[in-house]
Amino acid sequence: MPEPLRIVVCVKHVPDAAGERGFAADGTTDRAAVDGRLSELDEYAVEQALQVAEAVGARVTYLTMGPAQAADALRKALSMGGDAAVHVQDDALHGSDYLATSLVLAAALERTGYDLVVCGMASTDGAGSVVPAMLAERLRVPQATLAGELAVEGGEVRARRDGELASEVVRAPLPAVVSVTDQTGEARYPSFKGIMAAKKKPVTTWSLADLGIDPSQVGLAAAATVVEEVVPRPARTAGTVVRDEGDGGRRIAAFLAEQKLA
Repeated sequence: MPEPLRIVVCVKHVPDAAGERGFAADGTTDRAAVDGRLSELDEYAVEQALQVAEAVGARVTYLTMGPAQAADALRKALSMGGDAAVHVQDDALHGSDYLATSLVLAAALERTGYDLVVCGMASTDGAGSVVPAMLAERLRVPQATLAGELAVEGGEVRARRDGELASEVVRAPLPAVVSVTDQTGEARYPSFKGIMAAKKKPVTTWSLADLGIDPSQVGLAAAATVVEEVVPRPARTAGTVVRDEGDGGRRIAAFLAEQKLA
């Protein structure tokens, strides 16, 4: 019997956008001060992976890196479906940038094994959209980014990319890396049965040592950019109120012209 397709979905635990977010003294996001959740855009990647698995048969594994609470994102994904999860957790990862993130995830993917790597189009906190391409480069496999539809057939991944003027369909041989957009359709809600089942699914934890990565290659000290200063955005001031006394249109036009907006 042939081995099932191996799909690995990269997910991220991010600060809840509805919470009051702030920054720590070192310029990184203060994750302890706000609740976290599975990045909403990653839920579309989970959904697409599960749909492929249902169509062709596959083993779905979720992969993340981050502090202990990042395991919550893995449990949320597992409650939607899938088989197992891997959590790369190491204190040295604090403050890692995109380059370090792709280094760690690529090393973990080499260890899990994979045929198809599925990512969200971006995380909802960093919104860089570059990690999928970096992963493909490090793994030396084809990439198809910003896919609005995803399928696997005949040993290839097929992705539809939607632009403003046209849609294009691209194919790539497996193994490959794909990122999907929020246009792929609604992600499923976890059922009560799925939530209970997720508690029993295996979550493996690896350290940097397990992946053979020197701690000096990751973290805040290894980041290519430095946050020099973080200051609160000035509070919004009251706008100009124009009361219409028969000349409101002319006064608004004059105001726009004065602001060089007309």
